Amino acid sequence: MSCAQLMGSCFPWRLGTVAPRHLSAYGRRISVRFCSSGLTLDKISRAAVDRIIRVDHAGEYGANRIYAGQMAVLGRTSVGPVIQKMWDQEKDHLKKFNELMVAYRVRPTILMPFWNVVGFALGAGTALLGKEGAMACTVAVEESIAHHYNNQIRALMEEDPEKYNELLQVIKKFRDEELEHHDIGLEHDAELAPAYAVLKRLIQAGCSVAIYLSERI
Repeated sequence: MSCAQLMGSCFPWRLGTVAPRHLSAYGRRISVRFCSSGLTLDKISRAAVDRIIRVDHAGEYGANRIYAGQMAVLGRTSVGPVIQKMWDQEKDHLKKFNELMVAYRVRPTILMPFWNVVGFALGAGTALLGKEGAMACTVAVEESIAHHYNNQIRALMEEDPEKYNELLQVIKKFRDEELEHHDIGLEHDAELAPAYAVLKRLIQAGCSVAIYLSERI
C-alpha cells in the first residue's frame, strides 16, 4: 500500500470538514481543513488523482513562469496587456491547483525548481524573437496543455464522471481557457515567428517530456 493510500484509509472524513487534531513533528497540535467537495478520500483512485493534480500543478506553474519571462521582455510593448491578461488567468489556475493539492494531500513534483528556471527561460527566450516568437510559444504550450487536459477528461469520464465531477469541472474550465490562449496566439501572428513549425515542434516535445516526468517524480 502506498503512502497516499495509507493516508486515505486512515483518514476517511469527508472533504469540507475539519480533520481531527493531530500532533505535528514538533509536538504541537495542528488541524487541517479541506476545501468543499463531494468526495470521500476512500472512494477515489488515489494514484490517479495524485498523478493528475501533481502534473497539472506543475504545468500551470510552468505556464506562469513562461508568461513571467515573456512579460520581462515584452511587458512594456503593445502586446504586454495581452500577455498580462493570459498570465492573470494562469495565476488563477495555479491558485486552484495549490488548493487541490492541500485538499487531496498531493505532494508537488520534485522538479519544481527546474521548471521555475526552464519556464522563465523559455518565455524570455521566445520573447526575444519578438511578439511573434512569444505567441508561437503560447500556441505550442497551450495546445499541448489542452491536449493533455482532454486526455485526463477522457480517462475520468470513462472511470466514473459522477465520482470525479469536481475535478472534471476544474479541468474542463481550464482546458477551455488554454484553448482561448492558443487562439489569441494565432490571432497575434504566432505563425509569422522565425521557423515557426520547427519552434513549435521543439517546444511541444519539451512539454511532452515535462508532463511525463512531472506525473512520476
